[in-house]
Amino acid sequence: MSVDLSQSTTGARQERPELQQAIEEIVESGFVGVSLRVRDERGEWLGAAGAAELGGTTKPPVNGYVRIGSNTKTFIAAVVLRLVAEGRIGLDDPAADHLPEFELDERITVRMLLQHTSGVFNFSGEVDGDGTIVPGILIPYGPTGDRWPDHRFSVHRPQDLVRLALSKPARFEPGTRWSYSNTNYVLARLLIEQVTGRTVAEETQRSILGPLGLSDTVLPDASPEIPEPYAHAYFRYADGNAQRTIDITRQNPSWISSGGDMISTVRDLGTFISALLGGELLPAPLLAEMCTPHPTGIPNMDYGLGVFVLATAGGRTVISHNGAAVGHAALMYSTPDGRTTLTAALNCVDDPNLSIAPAFQIAQHRLLGEVFG
Repeated sequence: MSVDLSQSTTGARQERPELQQAIEEIVESGFVGVSLRVRDERGEWLGAAGAAELGGTTKPPVNGYVRIGSNTKTFIAAVVLRLVAEGRIGLDDPAADHLPEFELDERITVRMLLQHTSGVFNFSGEVDGDGTIVPGILIPYGPTGDRWPDHRFSVHRPQDLVRLALSKPARFEPGTRWSYSNTNYVLARLLIEQVTGRTVAEETQRSILGPLGLSDTVLPDASPEIPEPYAHAYFRYADGNAQRTIDITRQNPSWISSGGDMISTVRDLGTFISALLGGELLPAPLLAEMCTPHPTGIPNMDYGLGVFVLATAGGRTVISHNGAAVGHAALMYSTPDGRTTLTAALNCVDDPNLSIAPAFQIAQHRLLGEVFG
């Protein structure tokens, strides 16, 4: 089975039928399209399966733009750690020292923000132990998801997201538990801007994107635009008694802010995670801190500072972050030395019930197995 690399910039061709078969089966499981990049001892492989548009026949661009969701957190953590390396922030500084306007609990440190151990409420909503949903802002998922399409171009200031979160009770005492919260990374964004006097986009360009030549990675702030080429994202929701499916590729990502708003490509993601873990961005002690696993309570999945630390079925350690952004999703995996990387972009029909989630989990495990064993 040949692989179409006509949209690749490498000009190289590799026959990796097992990878092509894997992404074709992922499409069959419920995705509209998938683009995959693998870089290992055999070189670089890029391929695509499915369609760029619902009902279409043209494949997704092999290296097209995608909203990368929570992969954004790894970029934000890397920017913060670069500032730590420059002596401008301490990992164990109280976050309140840098962000006095929010009157944060003085026990919350910069490390706790990056590690998700601050206990701060997640502005996009929480689920209590008894299954009760504690709502946050209006988001595409959950009970209010059907209303989100009418508000998908609304602008949300990061300060307002933080204030909403802080109006809710803390989930636990700082440093005593782990709970994934987008609020932590909005606070990290504001900390970056406060310390540097630059926007998060400007500081990310200075410390990460520029040095690595990541010209296809974008911090959109409140812009709904996405560069071309891209595969389209969709959302299905109840409109009265009918189900509607709309193209939501254009949406204002400020509702998630630096918890998951960035746009990139599979090649830029691969270059970033390889350079990060290869020691090109951080001194060795800080990189070790970033990849030190903290228990999450999820089997075989711990968390460092902006990265998950996974144990594969084959006993290997893989550093990862994945993300979903309403109709778009992105995968980012690497060996701890940065030498073998897997990055993928997926487009789908999303809905308030996250019906695509089981297929997303299966896709992750399938690709992990193919590349990392």
